[in-house]
Amino acid sequence: MKKILSIFLSLIFILSINVNAEEKLTIEKQLVGIVGAISGTVKTETRELKAGDKIYLNETIYAGASSGTQILLLDQSTFTVGEDSEVVMDTFVFDPETNDGKIVASVKQGSLKVISGLISKKNPDSLTVEVPEGTLGSRGTEFQTIVSKGKTDTLLIGPGKNNTLGMRPGAVLVGNKFGQTLLNNPYSTTSMTKNKAPGQAKRITKNQLKKFNKKMKALRVAKLTPSDAKAERKVLRKELKKELKSLGFEKEEIKTIIKQNIQKDKEKKVAIKADRAEKKKKAKAEKKKNKKKKAKAEKKKGKKKKAKAEKKKGKKKKAVKKKATKKEKKKATKKKPAKKKKAVKKKPAKKKKKAVKKKPKKKKKIAKKKRIVKKKKAAKKKKAKKKRKKKK
Repeated sequence: MKKILSIFLSLIFILSINVNAEEKLTIEKQLVGIVGAISGTVKTETRELKAGDKIYLNETIYAGASSGTQILLLDQSTFTVGEDSEVVMDTFVFDPETNDGKIVASVKQGSLKVISGLISKKNPDSLTVEVPEGTLGSRGTEFQTIVSKGKTDTLLIGPGKNNTLGMRPGAVLVGNKFGQTLLNNPYSTTSMTKNKAPGQAKRITKNQLKKFNKKMKALRVAKLTPSDAKAERKVLRKELKKELKSLGFEKEEIKTIIKQNIQKDKEKKVAIKADRAEKKKKAKAEKKKNKKKKAKAEKKKGKKKKAKAEKKKGKKKKAVKKKATKKEKKKATKKKPAKKKKAVKKKPAKKKKKAVKKKPKKKKKIAKKKRIVKKKKAAKKKKAKKKRKKKK
């Protein structure tokens, strides 16, 4: 169905070239593509667009509320601009003989749906879309992006690895200086915010898909129904080939202008690189100055912190010394009454010793008396024994 849509739009494009064959293109106005379908109000800086109008390089396309347009590029790529969108074609280089070239578009706000064409077929990494948070690198596929305030959501539509049309499996590399995320499964999505790496690839939910489809709802493009026969598709392809062969002089004129524009684009790139190099040098010099300033400020802060810390330590030491002196004074005051108590205790202690000394004297006298009594008893017993023996 996507191939049939591209064929249909390319027919419109070829017819418009034949109608306007007398109009000569200039290097200042490099032709990029043609408006294949439009809905609502879509403008550029100088004009309001209609179906069949030509789109030139560096021309900003503004799609209003409930509006949209579909642009067919010279390499048969299709750019669908959704409602409330602002899209610019920054770079378009294409050689029809070799299908070599490069496409760079930028989305400042809103939504853009991309179906890659001949340039991406020859080199899958030659089509990129720039967004405020980073870049989207298309690798021969169909994808859609929505740019809102501080956030960009990207959806890979397809095709998948085992598609029935035999098309190259699609992929989109979403990235910035903080990191990269590869979308290589159909209907996988990721979000990217400022100063952060893109989020992980996730399967899109129903609500998220509704959000993506809503942005393209305003644009209604004529499509062949699934019931159309293969014969009708073959007829369309034959007609397309005939129209391409019948271009003749117009085709050669476009080729020469494109070659001139390729050289001009190269010159522009050299100038842009030189400007970037100068800007980088200035940025590095400013960074060095800022680093030196920061280092000085940090040193001053460090010195102040050290001084404050030393003052605090001195205050703490003084406070500790004061406490120590107070404690010593308290101890001294406590020791004096302790001495008095000892003196009081000594006097009764002496009296007790005297009493203890007297007691053993009494005990000795008692012991002597007991011994005398025992001796007397023993003597009486001996006398009694002797008397008993004599009687016997």
